[in-house]
Amino acid sequence: MVADLALIFLWAPTEQVMGVVQRIFYFHVPEAWVGFLAFGVVFVGSLLFLITGKRRWDVLGHSAAEIGVLFTTLMLVTGATWAKPVWGVWWTWDPRLTTSLILWLIYVGYLMLRAYAPTPTRAARYSAVMGIVGFIDVPIVYFSVVWWRNIHPELLIGPASAPDSLDSRMLVTLMFSLLTFTVLFVYLLWERMSLRNAEDALRAVRQGE
Repeated sequence: MVADLALIFLWAPTEQVMGVVQRIFYFHVPEAWVGFLAFGVVFVGSLLFLITGKRRWDVLGHSAAEIGVLFTTLMLVTGATWAKPVWGVWWTWDPRLTTSLILWLIYVGYLMLRAYAPTPTRAARYSAVMGIVGFIDVPIVYFSVVWWRNIHPELLIGPASAPDSLDSRMLVTLMFSLLTFTVLFVYLLWERMSLRNAEDALRAVRQGE
């Protein structure tokens, strides 16, 4: 993480139009990536849980959803912080922003469903269905800048990105940030799953007393 910060603030060049505020980009894009990755894990975990009924897949999906909501929240906050000096407003109903907000609401709803379902079994099943259906919004968010007219910047990475859209040092910094945030996601996911498994073990001990 320290190396990532050094690249962002000391090595990557300052963007000529937006200036220093553009450096938020190196946090905003990786946060979006981790959000998408987390919800991809939710999709896989939910699907495997419905197929097998095994608790470990439910734990995987639930843990990934919590982390996904965290990073999607950070994505929305950094996006608004970046938008204010560049667009002059904190928020606009741009297709990319709107679909991102919908994605956040879907997975907040996922966590609320888990919290308020009448039984843990129903919570797991209902949220698994929601996790699968909700993932449909992820590719919609990504391709929204291609499908609809909007003021959001063009795609910079991925299959639909424009060629040579970034300075080489900016691209290296971005890729390193993506790697750093991905490693952070894996670490947080592992820790959250370990904690949830420990909670399950403690609950089983108490029920056996």
